[in-house]
Parts: sequence; C-alpha cells; structure tokens
Amino acid sequence: QVQLVESGGGSVQAGGSLRLSCAASGRTFSTYAMGWFRQAPGKEREFVAAIRWTGDIPVLADSVKERFTISRDNAKNTVYLQMTNLKPEDTAVYYCAAGRIEVWLISIVINKAFYYYWGQGTQVTVSS
Repeated sequence: QVQLVESGGGSVQAGGSLRLSCAASGRTFSTYAMGWFRQAPGKEREFVAAIRWTGDIPVLADSVKERFTISRDNAKNTVYLQMTNLKPEDTAVYYCAAGRIEVWLISIVINKAFYYYWGQGTQVTVSS
C-alpha cells in the first residue's frame, strides 16, 4: 500500500508563491504516475500536474503550465509542486495522488479515475 502525506499549503497574496510537498511511503514503483489535482468549492477535482518517478516528461495543465513546476526527489520519495505567480483562481484544496499507468498518454495521465492512492489534501488560498 502507498500512503501519501501532503504539506506546504497556506494563504498567500496574489502573485505569491508556495511549494507543496507530497511524501510517499510504502511500496512505490517507478512506473507510477504521481499527480497533483485540485478542487475548488462547487467544482470537480481537476488535473494540475503529473510526473513519473523516472522517465517521461512531466505533464502540466494548460491553466498552470507557465507558472507551476512539478519535480521529484527519488531519494526522499517526495514530489513537489512549485507554484509561482499565484492567482485567486488557484484557490482550492490540492491533492496528491498516485496510480500505476501503463502507457504515458495525456488522456490517461490527466484523468483522476486512473489514480488509486490519494492524500488528504492541503488548502491553498490566494487573496486578491
């Protein structure tokens, strides 16, 4: 089993930055996709970013790709989401997720249905 523990959320002014961390424990695999999703009030969870422990190029949602970066530290079994130039529309609960994805296809990687393990979420609030 995989356990995901998130940290780094908080409240910032528009234009500010935050770095979210997701520490994975238990049995992890290099083929797992590690993803970040977010859910704003009244909305469904939406894809933000994803990365493998090794290999494929990270994937970022169009809405954040110019401002966010996803990275990993394999020695620490940790993935990060570096968020810069935050906007009020980024306000949401951010969730870390993991899933075994056989083929690195965008249509699969961005679909939350393919992720089995989820963190508890961390709140990000951006004020204007």
